[in-house]
Amino acid sequence: MKFTNGFWLNREGYDIHHPKSVRDVKVSDNDVTLYAPCKEIEHRGDTLNIPLITIRLSSPEKDTIRVQAYHHKGTSGRKPDFQVEDLSPDVEILNNDKEVVMKSGQLRVKILKEQFEMRFYDGDKELTHSNQKGLAWIKGPQNESYMRSQLNLGVGENLYGLGERFTPFIKNGQVVDTWNKDGGTSSEQSYKNVPFYMSNKGYGVFVNHPENVSFEIGSEAVSKSQFSVRGEELDYYIVNGSSPKQVLSNYTNLTGKPELPPAWSFGLWLTTSFTTDYDEETVTHFVDGMAERDIPLSVFHFDCFWMKEFEWSNFEWDRDSFPDPEGMLRRLKEKGLKICVWINPYISQKSKLFDEAVKHGYLIKRSNGDVWQWDMWQAGMGIVDFTNPDACSWFSGKLKSLLDMGVDSFKTDFGERIPTDVVYFDESDPERMHNYYAYTYNQVVFNLLKEQRGTNEAVLFARSSTAGGQKFPVHWGGDCDATYDSMAESLRGGLSLTMSGFGYWSHDIGGFENTATADLFKRWTAFGLMSSHSRLHGRASYRVPWHYDEESVEVTRHFARLKNRLMPYLYNASIENHSSGVPVMRPMILEFPEDYSCHVLDRQYMLGDSILVAPIFNEQGLASYYLPKGRWTHLLSGKVVSGGKWKEEQYDYMSLPLYVREGSILALGSISDFPDYEYEKNIRFYAYEFMNGKKSKATVSNKNGEVAGSLSFQKTDNKIRVKSDMNGNDYSLVLYNIGSVSSVSSGNWRITEEGVEIEPNPSDNEFQIVL
Repeated sequence: MKFTNGFWLNREGYDIHHPKSVRDVKVSDNDVTLYAPCKEIEHRGDTLNIPLITIRLSSPEKDTIRVQAYHHKGTSGRKPDFQVEDLSPDVEILNNDKEVVMKSGQLRVKILKEQFEMRFYDGDKELTHSNQKGLAWIKGPQNESYMRSQLNLGVGENLYGLGERFTPFIKNGQVVDTWNKDGGTSSEQSYKNVPFYMSNKGYGVFVNHPENVSFEIGSEAVSKSQFSVRGEELDYYIVNGSSPKQVLSNYTNLTGKPELPPAWSFGLWLTTSFTTDYDEETVTHFVDGMAERDIPLSVFHFDCFWMKEFEWSNFEWDRDSFPDPEGMLRRLKEKGLKICVWINPYISQKSKLFDEAVKHGYLIKRSNGDVWQWDMWQAGMGIVDFTNPDACSWFSGKLKSLLDMGVDSFKTDFGERIPTDVVYFDESDPERMHNYYAYTYNQVVFNLLKEQRGTNEAVLFARSSTAGGQKFPVHWGGDCDATYDSMAESLRGGLSLTMSGFGYWSHDIGGFENTATADLFKRWTAFGLMSSHSRLHGRASYRVPWHYDEESVEVTRHFARLKNRLMPYLYNASIENHSSGVPVMRPMILEFPEDYSCHVLDRQYMLGDSILVAPIFNEQGLASYYLPKGRWTHLLSGKVVSGGKWKEEQYDYMSLPLYVREGSILALGSISDFPDYEYEKNIRFYAYEFMNGKKSKATVSNKNGEVAGSLSFQKTDNKIRVKSDMNGNDYSLVLYNIGSVSSVSSGNWRITEEGVEIEPNPSDNEFQIVL
């Protein structure tokens, strides 16, 4: 929101009050409170009839400083609040005549007293600052109040994140309102608004407000990042870290680490699509068609019309289309499939559950006690009130019946269009609940799955979210169009989301709206199956590959099988995400912050820490991508190229830029038919471009997330020392571009088209390769 009229003037009707100086300071062991009047104080009379800003500084975790600023503190206490951890680490506080300094880890904030100013440092390096006019209480033309902060944007500084945003990846110059909306992928609106951004200078800012936060990113004041909220208080965190990955790790320490999804969820999902006609015969035809064409399929998803029209949600199968749902699910599961069904938190008036929900007070109400209803989406629909514990239990009970029937997962659709002219059971503030509703909705469903299916077996396919929602994976990108433009904007949204603390992201392969050409479908399939999660889904047409052309079948089979073989590597990246918060699918800047060319890249990404993926976005099959410095090996062809420059090449549909960085040990499984197998059995390690002195290690976990083995390398001159901890499991390894081998001290070796292949003795924990 803009409050000024150019650099010199305020907008008409807005009075902006800034702290002029620090008049008093109160220090305790772990926090410090400052009192800053919005007027120069020359004598006692100046202390009358003026606003005073109260500022509290604290540290919830090492390398993080929280800033709470109040105009009128007595108006605080509105709920809900984001669930934010507070570990209260040791801090250092200095208070003298000129300044107040608080230090937490390497992060330090300095507040100048005489002319109010806040400066944030990583050690001695300044990260950002808020000058005397940066922090403000603002009175609007209708006597409404706002709190605002401005943080300096340095020369060359870029900001990223703020949730799943389909606008340009770098947020500079944008106005962003964090208000969840159902706006598709082709607008500035977002299904997943997260008031957290990251800077390429090595810090993040989390604005701790569930309601709408208005960001002006170098837009109102071109050298400032500005955020404001309506009300009398402002609460934000500066999050530091030794690297962008560490910043994300520290941020997710605050708001929660993603749970570990089940291994089966990484396989290919196929849906009935949205408005298509289908019954068990149709579903079986699709499932059998995938098997007949040797395309591995892991999950079948039933979209909206598994329930009868006008009755969403009643959580009952439409018996006209599915007369024997129990038997159908059993028959599908006998084919090795997991089952997902579409749900939402809306109860239509025709649903048999509506009167039951009204009777017990389970729906959101208007201020006069009436149930809030409208006709958008479902006729006469009401919305489940998840602030009511009994409503949560009631909703979970309906879903449990489906789990008992054989359903394994839920697509938690919608949750964005949540009204504010309502009253909640627990008296939550409707403005703060608008975005937070998505958190409560997904939390209820995810917790049920975790309770019923067990740890590491719960997974959603969620559309709406906000800060903290990363704890309930996975999320997909909503309604995209069947165009290359929409494919690119979808990727921008996913990269922005993963820069906001989310570990996993998916999208509708081929686009949701309209029907892709065969060309677009094949390119999007390669992209989709090289994403963390992969789903074939659309609106009005079936998304089975043979409906496009026969080559689409080959492309889908090829990349689905490749992804399944990559599962030991991908699942280990998933385990890392669960412990560190570093996403599986990550922007280039997150992996290569020292390479300034990577700061702007939004058409390629890293899948884990070793594999670079650059989807193709045109009918010509022309790939334009950037490889950071070093030696890179194409995963499919084995071609080795030098990085530090842009590449432009033609690719057929069976390939795309898919490169492994030097020094990597990539663990590939022995099974391509499905994603959840014993990764530690008969695994093959691929070692890429080892330089002298280079150490590297690959860890293998089983599908329950437990470490099952590891292999580490170190190259010195003409020798490679290998340490194995594979617990007696058979394995092999392939050395790329290693030169000639003269001897291997364990097992057998031979030269193949891929490189030097070695089959060590499983009992040998250490051996040597002489080049």
